[in-house]
Amino acid sequence: MAPDKDSDRLAFLGQLAAGLAHEIRTPLSTLQANLQLLQEDFAEPRDERERRALQRLTLLLRETARLEEILNDFLRFAAGHKLDRRPTDLNRLVADVLDFVGPEAAQKKVRVLRSLGELPRVALDANLFRQALLNLVMNAIQAMPDGGELILKTAKWRDYAQLDVIDTGIGMNAETSLRCFDVYFSTKKTGTGLGLPTARRIVHEHEGTLTVTSEPGKGTCFTVRLPLEKGAAPPADAIAL
Repeated sequence: MAPDKDSDRLAFLGQLAAGLAHEIRTPLSTLQANLQLLQEDFAEPRDERERRALQRLTLLLRETARLEEILNDFLRFAAGHKLDRRPTDLNRLVADVLDFVGPEAAQKKVRVLRSLGELPRVALDANLFRQALLNLVMNAIQAMPDGGELILKTAKWRDYAQLDVIDTGIGMNAETSLRCFDVYFSTKKTGTGLGLPTARRIVHEHEGTLTVTSEPGKGTCFTVRLPLEKGAAPPADAIAL
């Protein structure tokens, strides 16, 4: 009975989140539209007073965009997911995500490395798991403000597919490592504190685990383990680099 109660509770929270998002998004969109119009009116300030007004409008627009980001992250976290799990080439999914973040990583002087072992297909909701992986990868890139190395490794571990997301960034102390999956906990000035909790929730919904090891000044490793189907064979076109 407990799982049913948990499912009902999550479904109820999802409905509340959707209703809250609707009530907030409508006035927020109106606010953004009017601020943009005012920004256009002051696009060519004629004096110091108008220049100050333009600066304030720009700040307000930036903050409304941040509110919208928080709202979207909250929705992603609160919504219960009905998984569409299908046999998926995890290595190919990893490669796709790395190709997507490659330009930003290069811009931030982050070298991307991969070590993808031979794996059977994994039962995943590919779109949803891609979101979790993207959260982990972007978190790793942001942890290296002065550049570094981003390393993704896959391998078979017992009856699981293991995926390690490793960075050579600033690392975390013991207290931060314990709290990094807490909702709204963030050490970043612009973070919403929902990226890592959302990633862990998605992994848990796939009956997997997400753990972290970190050392200040040396970097962090997030480890995802996903259950393998017994007897599953590697995909014919598997990526193994």
